[in-house]
Amino acid sequence: MTYVVTESCIKCKYTDCVDVCPVDCFHEGPNFLVIDPDECIDCTLCVAECPVEAIFAEDDVPEDQREFTALNAELAKTWKVIIERKAGPADADEWAKVKDKRALLER
Repeated sequence: MTYVVTESCIKCKYTDCVDVCPVDCFHEGPNFLVIDPDECIDCTLCVAECPVEAIFAEDDVPEDQREFTALNAELAKTWKVIIERKAGPADADEWAKVKDKRALLER
């Protein structure tokens, strides 16, 4: 089992989760983070750190977010690893409350 970053992360991209990851499995895109399923060791540390509750165990991903399991695996192959926490986007707090952001995902 791996962990999956879901829609809530889009345009928020808080990186608190990156700081606690012992295996550097997070990858960064323009406005979203993903977890490399081949690197994730299922430690659960990132889940509690995500301020928008965007990270789920693969088996617990909500039904309407299941596509993000494959999306994390796909994008982790092309996006660069992120190993240190960065400041979030200036408007991240505003985007944290927005739903239905899939169309805003930048590849």
